[in-house]
This record gives sequence, C-alpha cells and structure tokens, in this order.
Amino acid sequence: MQTELPVRGRSKAEMKIQSKLMKRILEHRILYLMLLPCIAFFIIFSYIPMGGVILAFKEYQFNKGILGSPWVGFTYFKSFFDNYQSGALIRNTLIISCVKMFLGLPFPILLALMFNEIRSKRFRGITQSIAYLPHFLSWVIVIGLMQRVFAPDTGIVNEVIKYFGGEGSTFFMMESSYFYPLMFGSHIWQSIGWDSIIYLAAIAGISPEQYEAAKIDGANKWHEIWHITLPGIRLTIAILFILGLGSILQAGFDQIYLMRTPGNMEVADILDTYIIRVGLQNGQYGYATAVGLMQGLIGLILVVSANRASKKFLDESIW
Repeated sequence: MQTELPVRGRSKAEMKIQSKLMKRILEHRILYLMLLPCIAFFIIFSYIPMGGVILAFKEYQFNKGILGSPWVGFTYFKSFFDNYQSGALIRNTLIISCVKMFLGLPFPILLALMFNEIRSKRFRGITQSIAYLPHFLSWVIVIGLMQRVFAPDTGIVNEVIKYFGGEGSTFFMMESSYFYPLMFGSHIWQSIGWDSIIYLAAIAGISPEQYEAAKIDGANKWHEIWHITLPGIRLTIAILFILGLGSILQAGFDQIYLMRTPGNMEVADILDTYIIRVGLQNGQYGYATAVGLMQGLIGLILVVSANRASKKFLDESIW
C-alpha cells in the first residue's frame, strides 16, 4: 500500500495537469487553430527534409534511392577540406557574414531610436512605410537597380563623376574592390527598416514612468537613451545577435549570387553559391549535402556557445 500511494498521487497530478492543459487549449482554440498553418509549414519544409541529411554520408545513386545508396562515411567532409577552394570559400563567407552582423547591427537600432523620437504620427507613419518598403523588393529587383545606377558611362553614379571632371567609366559591379561596400550598402538599404520593427516594439514596452523619473532628475534626451532605452532593449539585442550567429556560415545566397561577376569572383564566391554549383549543376548531391550539414552544425555550436556566454556575463539568454 505504501508503494502504490505515490504512484497514484503522481497519476492524479498528471491527470490534473492534462485537464488544465486541455481546458486552456479549448479556451484559446481559435489562437491554436491560427497556429496550425505555422506548425504545418515547419514540419513540411523544415523537419521532414532533415531526413535528407543522410545523403552527406552516402554516395547517392538514382536507381537505388537515398536509403539504398551505399555508405561512404565522412568521405565528403574530408574531400571538402582537402579542396584548394575550401579556405577561400570559408574566408569569404565569414567576412561577408561578419560585416552584415557586426557592422550592420547598430543601424536598425539607430533607426528605431529615431522613429521613437518622432512625435508626429502622420510623419512617423510615412517615414516608417518608406523604410519598410525595400524589404518587400526581391534581390533580383534590388540588384537590377544597382546595375543601372552603377553602370559604366550611363549609370547615375558615373554621370555624377563625369559632371565633376572624372572619367565616369568605372564598372563598379565588376571590380572586387567595390564589392564589399556595394554588398553592405544594399543589405542595409533592404533590411534596415524591417529589422527596426523588433527594436521599436521593444522600446514601446519600456515603462514611461522611467522617462518621467529621469526628467525629474534633470536627464536630457541623450541621458534617457543611454541609461533607459538602450538598457531596456538589451535583451532583444542579445537574442537577435545570438540567433544571427546560427547563420554565420550562410552569407545570403540570393544577394551574393546575383552580385557575382567574373571580376569579383575571388571575394564573392561563398559556401552557399558553392553548394548550388556542385549540388544542382554538377549533380554531387551527397557532397553538397555534407557542406550544408557542416554549415548547420557550426551554426548550432555557435548559438549554444553564445547563449551560454550571454547567460554567464549578461544574465540574459534565450534558454
């Protein structure tokens, strides 16, 4: 009898928790129904395709399929690191990712701070709409605009150079020395407005009483931003930075692929473009899967490490 009572106690507690959970689900059933498409999307397009990771350890043969193809172990991983291109590919990917992540981090924060200081709702709505608009343009359109603006002889930039006495025949998109500024500038222009939404929402969650208390103590606007606003969104900044580390080896396929030219290939060829080239164009599916798996594993390790470091030094983390 003494051994059965704890078991029965646990089962009753579990049943009580389950009944509360079911009651909560029924109470908010509309919200859960709205969540179902999102769950289905991730299951279909994120979790089910993960089964294809097995290709990284197999020599894929069409007549045998994924499961029937012979195992090759870590051959593809060794082949990648033995490849003379691997060093340049990793270097280019890290440089582009770090430029976007570290240099691009302050821009949406600054834009959110500027939006927060606009008092006219009409002007604020107009400026926000203008800032958000580039996010909805595909990279095909953005790069197409860049090619027109920076075109030799006929582009706006070269026309301005001609006006001030220069030659005006520079092919900006073809020269590797201009690749990083053009890449970073187009990235910021396309993403700054949309990325600022999260920071603006975090700023809106700061209690107005803190600003009122600061004004009573004689703080000016810069003091409020430095001592109230920025500390108030510190957790949001840390979370977005940690999540961004997961894609440190994914520098953005669409943008870089469209910006690549024979002149800037030495700095514009990254792991994403290499995977497409060897996987889809050359048919080396197992090899391409191995490189992609390596990207994901390194990203996972960096996210976990950064989360632990954030929890240790900042007392804030994702989990």
